[in-house]
Amino acid sequence: MTGSPRRAAVTVALALLAATVPLTATAVPMAPSTPSAAAEQADPLDLSKSRAQWIDRNTLAWDADTGSRHELLYATRGGLTVEGGDIGGAATHRLRLTPADGGLTGAQKAKYPHLKGYAAFTVDPRDRHLVRAALTGQLVATARSADGTLRSATGVQTQGVLDDVYGTAAAKATLGPRFTHGRVTLAVWAPTAQRVSLDIGGRTVTMHRDRASGVWSATGPGSWSGKAYRYVVKVWAPSVRKVVTNKVTDPYSTALTTGSERSLAVDLTHAELAPKGWAGLRKPKAIPLRAAQIQELHVRDFSAADRTSDHPGQYLAFTDKKSDGMKHLRRLARAGTSYVHLLPVFDIGTVPERASDQATPDCDPPAYAPDSDEQQACVTKSAGKDAYNWGYDPLHFTVPEGSYASDPEGTRRTVEFRKMVQGLNGSGLRTVMDVVYNHTVASGQADKSVLDRIVPGYYQRLDADGAVTTSTCCANTATENTMMGKLVVDSLVTWAKEYKVDGFRFDLMGHHPKANILAVRKALDALTPAKDGVDGKSIVLYGEGWNFGEVADDARFVQATQKNMAGTGIATFSDRSRDALRGGGPFDGDPGVQGFASGLYTDPNSSRSNGTPAEQKARLLHYQDLIKVGLTGNLADYTFKDSAGRRVKGADVDYNGAPAGYAARPGDALSYADAHDNESLYDALAFKLPAGTATADRARMQVLAMATAALSQGPALSQAGTDLLRSKSLDRNSFDSGDWFNTVNWDCRAGNGFGRGLPPAADNKDKWPYAKPLLSSASTLTPDCETINGTSGAYRDLLHIRTTEPAFSLATAGKVQSALSFPLSGTDDETPGVITMKLGDLVVVLNASPQTQLQRVDALRGTRYALHPVQASGADRTVKSSTYDRSSGAFTVPARTVAVFERG
Repeated sequence: MTGSPRRAAVTVALALLAATVPLTATAVPMAPSTPSAAAEQADPLDLSKSRAQWIDRNTLAWDADTGSRHELLYATRGGLTVEGGDIGGAATHRLRLTPADGGLTGAQKAKYPHLKGYAAFTVDPRDRHLVRAALTGQLVATARSADGTLRSATGVQTQGVLDDVYGTAAAKATLGPRFTHGRVTLAVWAPTAQRVSLDIGGRTVTMHRDRASGVWSATGPGSWSGKAYRYVVKVWAPSVRKVVTNKVTDPYSTALTTGSERSLAVDLTHAELAPKGWAGLRKPKAIPLRAAQIQELHVRDFSAADRTSDHPGQYLAFTDKKSDGMKHLRRLARAGTSYVHLLPVFDIGTVPERASDQATPDCDPPAYAPDSDEQQACVTKSAGKDAYNWGYDPLHFTVPEGSYASDPEGTRRTVEFRKMVQGLNGSGLRTVMDVVYNHTVASGQADKSVLDRIVPGYYQRLDADGAVTTSTCCANTATENTMMGKLVVDSLVTWAKEYKVDGFRFDLMGHHPKANILAVRKALDALTPAKDGVDGKSIVLYGEGWNFGEVADDARFVQATQKNMAGTGIATFSDRSRDALRGGGPFDGDPGVQGFASGLYTDPNSSRSNGTPAEQKARLLHYQDLIKVGLTGNLADYTFKDSAGRRVKGADVDYNGAPAGYAARPGDALSYADAHDNESLYDALAFKLPAGTATADRARMQVLAMATAALSQGPALSQAGTDLLRSKSLDRNSFDSGDWFNTVNWDCRAGNGFGRGLPPAADNKDKWPYAKPLLSSASTLTPDCETINGTSGAYRDLLHIRTTEPAFSLATAGKVQSALSFPLSGTDDETPGVITMKLGDLVVVLNASPQTQLQRVDALRGTRYALHPVQASGADRTVKSSTYDRSSGAFTVPARTVAVFERG
């Protein structure tokens, strides 16, 4: 992931994304917030910070205790200041505080582990009737000495007490628009608001507050249906330290006007919003997650340059049955691809929705040299206002993005999104949405802030001083808080019910509590065809389980990270095999660090970063162990002989200081060789393979890398166009690089995208010295149609084998242990650059070396094997020369080839 307002942050924080940094070792965990020297040295009377945290109606946690008398002050109108060393500026009310013996209770420390070192103060029982009123104004915690001198004062964070006071009732509330008996009700949770009114259809309507839940609502006539509306919220805003009146859209919006300026009161169940055949939509057979083969693509990438599409860049492009893009997707579906994973398609904050407002590059990119910096300069100049962004910058979570619709105004986007789902389903593909609930595009009083302008300081995760954390690149959300967690669940249920989405991929899932993701699973499982029109239990869930930031190592809650999600049926991306295949890591200073599929030791390049031949061999054999663990589905308890001859479990194999194996069963880990983040696979291999490697050999290594993911136990994902050798001209972070660098060419005659110029400077300039010589040789590194089509055909053959041979989709760890082995691992016969896997009646040989290799498996002497019939009659001519000698049990496989043999 990445998103628009974050060039600098991407390089640092988002280095940990869907395909980036290893789970622990490289991500430095942040320590829990406890009193520190820095805190002691800070201005003790700084009201711009909120160092005290009101965690329940009875308890304040504070990392300072420098006085003998403590109070919680509040002013409904705000205005509290420090003047002359004391509190002044406004009439105040007081809640008396008493230090709690022993500090926070065990239960409180368990709920707020990052506050375990804080002192605890109890709200005087005589003042607890003031709690609700206090929460609607400015709050200041004070500590005074015995003589009354103000020793410490700070603002107060209120997330915990809001959940305690309102959470139970609010969690049961129906928010957003509701349509019953010809009437329309609009409801918003705003417990700290002093007043909320509804601006609808040019009228202002008073809203009424429910004391128990903090929900404000208004009910009106059926004529409200389809009307534009906003909430007008009068509330204390800590970010600007004053009472403000915000006109803000509905966090539970189901439809929007152009540019997300106003919400629309729309009933998604209305017949007018249902395309023909929607009610009776027949979906492809549900594929369990452990068997899923997923194609990741971006709506605009898919069709923006497809001259055969009638709707380039739009949802409706997926209804163009005769377009080159849809023909290719159907070929993949016939070969075994089961899901299309769409990069974010909810309402995003950085793309102008009207085509007339979108900028285009003011130059002719094809006119420049393939290694020129002119293309990137031109594209970058218009990037902030063009039609392109990956979309990891959510504005409204439950409304389709308007720029992909033929008309962003009103409900056209709703209908066309549904037609897209129909088009994909009708082509044999189920649909996955990439969802981003871990951050928002803005916070505080910013124009594109929604949640934080309704309940300031609640929906965003705050640090020890009360500032919004941004470890994800943008304003983090606090999904550990009741109502942010509820928003995630409610939003996903809407996408599943009303848009018939078949799966969800969570961006930076490790920033969610495990409990939140399990609540999603529970809510989806409750959906039934009879009641809801969808089978919720068939919906697949997976995400990025990276461990970093202020939540790292379960600092605030049990995270939805790789190790924690094992056994839940919700998969996490596995970076283990990815790095072993490619070599090094995504952020190496030298992109020439090689791996198993890029020639390490067997076909060395000129990079000194690879080390001596002995060092390369040792690293390659360790990479082979990582890939073997990946082939098992990253099972923690799978036992095998590693390359050193030791009997180990998957969890014993080291991955940068973390266990390589972390899965409890197949389906816990998702394999991939590339995704939208970092260089495309072709570009990574361009950096890593020796400069003189022919394009035909590069293509063979591409197939080998893709196959190593596809032939693993558990689900696998491939970026759209990777089977066509897709290049982004070496761009490692193309989130805002426009159509020029991102487009997919479905027609091989248009090339694969290599040589479109030096990639954008912001994220790539440090690699330009490595990129320029490659791009200057673009004519020799750009594959022809025969190579592109051959690569795609070879990959589809392997995909067909993977999805028709049950041995690749085993249901339990025990079955994997019984059926899968690496007969040459850890023996004198283990060949650097070659992995031989026995799987039931199959033998798979992955030969990444540039020479033909013979793999003799003594235990198989006398057993009949032959090249799998799919490959024997398939697209790859080279693999057809693979042989097996029954008398010796020897498999002979050509260079840079994946061969699957079947017992006959």
